[in-house]
Amino acid sequence: MLLTSVYDALLTVAYPQVCRVCGGSVERRGFGVACEKCWHSTRTFSGNETICWKCGELAPGIEVSEEIRTLIRCHRCDDQSFSAARAVGFYENALRESVLELKRQAHVAPFLRELLAAAARREPLAAATKIIPVPLHERRLRERGFNQASVIAAALSKQLRLPVDEASLVRAGASEKYRAGLDPKGRRETVASAFAVKHPRLVQGESVLLVDDVFTTGATVNACAEALKASNAGNVFVLTIARGKS
Repeated sequence: MLLTSVYDALLTVAYPQVCRVCGGSVERRGFGVACEKCWHSTRTFSGNETICWKCGELAPGIEVSEEIRTLIRCHRCDDQSFSAARAVGFYENALRESVLELKRQAHVAPFLRELLAAAARREPLAAATKIIPVPLHERRLRERGFNQASVIAAALSKQLRLPVDEASLVRAGASEKYRAGLDPKGRRETVASAFAVKHPRLVQGESVLLVDDVFTTGATVNACAEALKASNAGNVFVLTIARGKS
């Protein structure tokens, strides 16, 4: 650990990195694209917030006892097929820049890996038995050269010692419709039946940790969860780096 810290410090001095958020210097390579101050200014979840226990939406200004925290529901997600969804934090500052960087470079910085693992170890996600990344559309995969969800899955697999299954869940649609600017209903319709399970026996009875970079309306992960549940998967938990505005 000491040698790693020294090496990290030497790299920072030899090859200074500019913070993508504030333009200052990144003190440690492990922070990735943002400095320590900008990480602290980014709202992340600790697990003690009052949230909808299913979709993870924050309930601002509401405080409840730990005993009833699991009973809180927003009811806007009642028809969603996933069991529970969580994120490291909000799509802002350091997390926003980390997500954008992940679309360019197939790498999850050590600090972000720890935040992801911490979120995955909390209830109810801690019950997951395997990790499945949200499949990237074939055209996007060719353009980018990698699936960012697969990179997240690989990083979590090392931290959690859970297997990654990239064979079972696939994109069923031949084309991808541009979804920017669509309302939640439009996004749900766009991705409806867009995913299928190729190897049902590999997901049967499994508690799946479905991972992606950003949760916005939940349309994509819900479509994935529908396909997994139709193939007799047990729980489908969702974990993303960030939670955006729906």
